[in-house]
Amino acid sequence: QLPLMESGGGSVQAGGSLTLSCKFATTPNKYCLGWFRQAPGKVREEVARIRYEGQTSYQNQAKGRFSISRDNQRNEVTLQMSNLNPEDTAMYYCAAANQGTWGCRDFDTWGQGTQVTVSS
Repeated sequence: QLPLMESGGGSVQAGGSLTLSCKFATTPNKYCLGWFRQAPGKVREEVARIRYEGQTSYQNQAKGRFSISRDNQRNEVTLQMSNLNPEDTAMYYCAAANQGTWGCRDFDTWGQGTQVTVSS
């Protein structure tokens, strides 16, 4: 599978913004990309996903505040986050999935994660 490398995490005050980036080491075939997060004591959850062609889907809590995008020439997917609150504190992971006709198959390639901490 393709290696993924996340960056852009850090600490921010509530109401602030961060942009996460995930880069591929090689040029892949068509695939879905997604961002996931996991906070201590909670299950991992999907934040957003984007198909190769650009169609996006967002978790309800992220929609309107987060924006996922990709640059297939740069082998990069980003997650732009605004109006952050303490509930957004988590380890964030990017992931890749084989792409179906309309949707995405199982995400099976994962980055190592980048920490996002939002203080009150």
